[in-house]
Amino acid sequence: MSLDPFHKSPDPEFLDSTIAVDDGKNTKTSKRSSDISVTKDGHYLVMSFLPVGGAGASSIFPLGKDANQEIARAVHLAFKVPDSVTVEAGPFRSTPFPNFQITTITANSAGKKQTLDAYVTRDHRYLILGNVYDMASDPRSKALRTLVLQNQPETGPRNAPVTMVEFADLECPTCAMTHAFLENTLLPKYQGKIRLVFKEFPLTMIHEWAMTAAIANQCAYRINPQDYLPYRTLIFQHQSDFEGIKANASAVRDLLVDYGKQAGIDGLQLSGCIDSKASLPRIEENVKEAHALDVNSTPTFFINGNILVGGGPPENFYQVIDDALQASRKKK
Repeated sequence: MSLDPFHKSPDPEFLDSTIAVDDGKNTKTSKRSSDISVTKDGHYLVMSFLPVGGAGASSIFPLGKDANQEIARAVHLAFKVPDSVTVEAGPFRSTPFPNFQITTITANSAGKKQTLDAYVTRDHRYLILGNVYDMASDPRSKALRTLVLQNQPETGPRNAPVTMVEFADLECPTCAMTHAFLENTLLPKYQGKIRLVFKEFPLTMIHEWAMTAAIANQCAYRINPQDYLPYRTLIFQHQSDFEGIKANASAVRDLLVDYGKQAGIDGLQLSGCIDSKASLPRIEENVKEAHALDVNSTPTFFINGNILVGGGPPENFYQVIDDALQASRKKK
């Protein structure tokens, strides 16, 4: 691991650098680098979303007086978003970090939406396109202390050397693509070596039917835990079916019941559970857990306690899992 010299950041409270990692395996993914920013007091670390050498040497973008308009401009620049795609920032929300707020950025291309959560400094002068970490705490130890693994939907052997915990939103397109990758590629590749635990994290401020779907999925777990995963897969596979009816709560509920029946779940039990919101406390516990771990976007994974944000290329998963397996072998 090597670190370039620090230099000035657009935000005078930060210093910027680039960190490079080489695991010595001489593969396509052996060498990785990321732009980072660190507050001058050493309290906060920012790991950039952006590729090194992309939009600039920093993930921090100055904002003008109209923060929402400036955020849209920064996203267009940073991710090379075409002018035909509209970009909007949502309301600013509080975070566990007193110096930062967070906003959900939505890119809309002919009705197809993608979302990204991004931090802004509390004075709204700077946008941060990266993950913020509190360097005063060890995030892995905190995750291992906080994550609840008992009585949770899961797949894979409980004594597997690697435990993955996923926080996902059933209306999130990236979550749907990642779910297909997990089921069809990742779990078969590491057969018997991964325990995958599922957590609900519906982004209710931007997704209209995500909470109802989470309630339905947790209802499936209450009725028969074995039906949870097949039902979850069906919902992800049919995300587009909900788009035209998402403003109609009754139609969303009926469609969720229909897919439940296809997954083998008793329709009367499922509809009764959805209507009474009997599984809502489980979701509230998942969300509370996510907030305690500073999760703010989906999907977010914890792999033996190490965080991995977003779907990303398969190599990102393989690298973290291989490292976890290697560490597990060394303990024996």
